[in-house]
Amino acid sequence: MCAAVEERAIIVAPVSLQERTEERPLDPDRASAAAAVRLVGVRKAYGDVVAVDGVDLEIRAGEFFTLLGPSGSGKTTTLRLIAGFERPDDGRVELAGRNVSNVAPYARDVNTVFQDYALFPHMTAADNVAYGLRVKGVARRERDARVEDVLRRMKLPGLGKRKPAQLSGGQRQRVALARALVNRPEVLLLDEPLGALDLKLRQEMQLFLKSLQQDLGITFVYVTHDQDEALTMSDRLAVFNHGRIEQLGAPAEVYERPASGFVAGFVGVSNELERDGRRYAVRPEKIHLSDAGSTPRDGMHAEPGRVRDVVYAGMVTRFLVELDRGGELQVVRQNLESSSSEALDAKGRTVLLEWRPEHQLEIDGKRGAATEGDR
Repeated sequence: MCAAVEERAIIVAPVSLQERTEERPLDPDRASAAAAVRLVGVRKAYGDVVAVDGVDLEIRAGEFFTLLGPSGSGKTTTLRLIAGFERPDDGRVELAGRNVSNVAPYARDVNTVFQDYALFPHMTAADNVAYGLRVKGVARRERDARVEDVLRRMKLPGLGKRKPAQLSGGQRQRVALARALVNRPEVLLLDEPLGALDLKLRQEMQLFLKSLQQDLGITFVYVTHDQDEALTMSDRLAVFNHGRIEQLGAPAEVYERPASGFVAGFVGVSNELERDGRRYAVRPEKIHLSDAGSTPRDGMHAEPGRVRDVVYAGMVTRFLVELDRGGELQVVRQNLESSSSEALDAKGRTVLLEWRPEHQLEIDGKRGAATEGDR
């Protein structure tokens, strides 16, 4: 068996929780109070490249937690450290209060789902799902019952006898999920599992995964570079950059109150504007666009400008506005009543932009920190 297949077999066939409990008994009170996952001062380098740089992180039991960041930010390496595929150079990795930094992947109560599914092409969907249970020696009757139950949860009834090549991309992804969940892990690790799906199916799977996680009540740790995925599914998320966590919090908190200029620019779309030697960030949907000559409303910051370009995107229209005082702002407006022709006709018009001071974040140019604008 090749190394890649050996690794995949490890992923879906961990030692059972009962077997580990017998070998290394845990204090029940401590385990119930402990976080599902805790990283303490974790560092991982590959030669001169520091992939994870002293990360401290606590993931609560039963939450949907997302590691979000661009390529090379350290999010996937962090997931591999939790899974056991990498060992930390410094710090420790804990699962349910137990230090597992030097514990093999198959001896951790986690399963991993990858973007490429890693299904055995010669096996049926049901056999793929049952593989880990067979390796653990689970009796045939119990194995069949658990496979049938998890396929039902994955909305795959009647498809157990099909080979992976006979399934759609979304169905193959759900088979991979079923194979991981049938082992009943305490923590499910998902490494960009929706990346290969088309937009519509990806959006459907986002809702499905969130509903599934709430139904099962187990901890999901999800890696993605897609901000919409993170905002849609997460209970909390950590934004990674250069091996460190820039900000950790609930999606609304991270989006509405970014802790740095990097977070403001990476999570969603953010305009940057410089006035009187100070830099600000303003979200496009927070800006109100009206005709030139309109009287600014009380308490609003107002800037006149000209619409340089218009992009009609179905539900919304995006306006790129050149400001009279310099700089450009993108404005997003819902197409509640306007048609595409009406929206596109706005190109070249002079307009007035307004936004509330509390929606303006000052960005510290030296540290990249964002602070709330003066109220």
